[in-house]
Amino acid sequence: MKEVAGKMKIASNQSRRRRSRSGAAAVEFAITAPIFILFLLSSFEFGWLNVMRHTADNAAYEAARAAMVPGATTADATAKANQLLTAVGARNAKIKINPSKITTSTTEVSVAIDLPMASNSLVVGRFTGKTVLHSESTLKTERSE
Repeated sequence: MKEVAGKMKIASNQSRRRRSRSGAAAVEFAITAPIFILFLLSSFEFGWLNVMRHTADNAAYEAARAAMVPGATTADATAKANQLLTAVGARNAKIKINPSKITTSTTEVSVAIDLPMASNSLVVGRFTGKTVLHSESTLKTERSE
């Protein structure tokens, strides 16, 4: 009889422990979920920042390439840069081409792009909103001397 009473006592202690932890999973989830979501959103945001940085670099290079050939104009370079930037949905990009007028005596073309992340963030601009991506590419022109 003593043995049966001992088993019942152990069983009741186990069920009491289960009842006392019944809300523990919900509390643990409530504490860890916001932290996990914060890390997840910041990962997306910084990944998008790298996509925009790479696109700005590529747009500056391709615009300089478009402007270095004989007969090219700054409008050609601006159009090429805008084409690449709009492919990823970049907004409010500032494109500066130096010299502002390409002539036959131009030896170098430089394209600078400033891309504000405040208007180009993926999730919320909290992490990257104050960042302005700057990309510049300078190429020698293909003019015969």
